[in-house]
Amino acid sequence: MFKECLENVRKNVPLVHNITNYVTVNDVANVLLAGGGSPIMSDDIDDVVDITSICGGLNINIGTLNKNTIPSMFAAGKKANELGHVVLLDPVGAGASALRTNTANELMEKVKFDVVRGNISEVKTLMLGSGSTKGVDADVADKVTDENLEETISKLKAFSKATGSIIAVTGAIDLVCNSEKCYVIRNGKPQMSSITGTGCQLSGLMTAYLVANSDNKLEAAAAAVCLMGLAGEIAYDRMQDGDGNSTYRNRIIDAIYNMDGDTLEKGAKYEIK
Repeated sequence: MFKECLENVRKNVPLVHNITNYVTVNDVANVLLAGGGSPIMSDDIDDVVDITSICGGLNINIGTLNKNTIPSMFAAGKKANELGHVVLLDPVGAGASALRTNTANELMEKVKFDVVRGNISEVKTLMLGSGSTKGVDADVADKVTDENLEETISKLKAFSKATGSIIAVTGAIDLVCNSEKCYVIRNGKPQMSSITGTGCQLSGLMTAYLVANSDNKLEAAAAAVCLMGLAGEIAYDRMQDGDGNSTYRNRIIDAIYNMDGDTLEKGAKYEIK
């Protein structure tokens, strides 16, 4: 199943419009290329509607919000919805400031998102309308554990039903849910948190996976999460003495570039609840 998702991306080379943050924009583009997609980065209000129109998917990431790009997000989202394109929201830092929280909530109200992908604190903020995060990282108090897993899944399924969006929560345990089914994914390495932007990269990659697998969006989203986590595992195993987080970042991108469907199918660690 995940093998087919990967192969569809490689075959179709989905074009993804990214309105993403300038901290990670280069890595998002490179991961999309490594995974078989094609990235376009555009955030000017006079450009985004045209760019969105020629792409199959739109990835909106609020990591470095400013007054110039916020209108662009709404304009691109509206156009993508009109055209029936895949739209993903990455609510980076929602709960950390009023601007981020209010913008994320308003985007949820005015744009139909196929997927919302964030850490547990960011998603919890959207569920409650307000919240607190530790900068752009999840608050320790919100951590998904085996002890609160069933309760968290139930809440995410309800949120998915209310919004019509797939909800993807990433962390030590990753959860990818619609209103009826949840993939509980245990791929990845703790060291991935030492790199800025693995979540941003995943959002771009996930958008491409949904575009190329429009009939199986939940499975496509789960496949992208497994792919990123497995790439983190493979990259970590290839680290050598003297390597640090910069090398680790590049090895993750290389692992995505070299990933094939059989490796992904064999290495994906998940259960369905």
